[in-house]
Formats: sequence, C-alpha cells, structure tokens
Amino acid sequence: QVQLAESGGGLVQAGGSLRLSCAASGLTFSNFYMGWFRQAPGKEREFVAYIRRSAGSTDYADSVKGRFTIYRDNAKNTVYLQMNSLKPEDTAVYSCAAAGKELALRSRYMYDYWGQGTQVTVSS
Repeated sequence: QVQLAESGGGLVQAGGSLRLSCAASGLTFSNFYMGWFRQAPGKEREFVAYIRRSAGSTDYADSVKGRFTIYRDNAKNTVYLQMNSLKPEDTAVYSCAAAGKELALRSRYMYDYWGQGTQVTVSS
C-alpha cells in the first residue's frame, strides 16, 4: 500500500521559514516524479513545485519561485520543500504527490498518489 506522509507544517511569522518533508512508502520512490501542491480555504488546489526522478530538474509556480526549493533524497524515500520568506498568502494545506509518468506535472490530475497534507499558517 502506497503511503505519503507529510510533516513540518506549523505557524510561522511572515518572513520566516519552514521545511516540509514527505516520506514515501510502498512504492519505488526513485521511479516517481514528486510534486507539492497547496490548497487555501475556498480555493482550488494549486501547483507549487515538482522534481523529476533524477532530482536534476525542478519547476516552480511563479508565486513561489526564488523563495521555495524542492529537493529529494532517494535513499531516504523523501521529498522536501524548503520555504523561505514566507508570506501570509502562502497559508494553505500543503500536500505531496507522486506521479509515475512525466506528463503535465503542473496538473494535479497527473498524480497517482497523494498524502493527507500538512497545514502551513503564516501570520502577518
């Protein structure tokens, strides 16, 4: 059974940092493209970042580019999202996801497995 378990969320002041982790089990982690998405209250789930299997290539939403960094450790079956210079508009539930194919990885519909999510709240 595939499981993705996020951790690292919490409450932080604007300008602060958090690092989210997503530990995967039940799948061959190195074969999957990994993404982070977020959903704020009353809004649709939106793309944040993804990283390819080899960890050599990443992509970010414009709203987080230059502030967030996605990286992975295939030996630990874990993907991370380092979030710096956080803003109140970054407040959301952040979820990691795994995709088996390299197709439209900015789209949430292309992912096969999802975690439950972790809450990130940024106060002003």
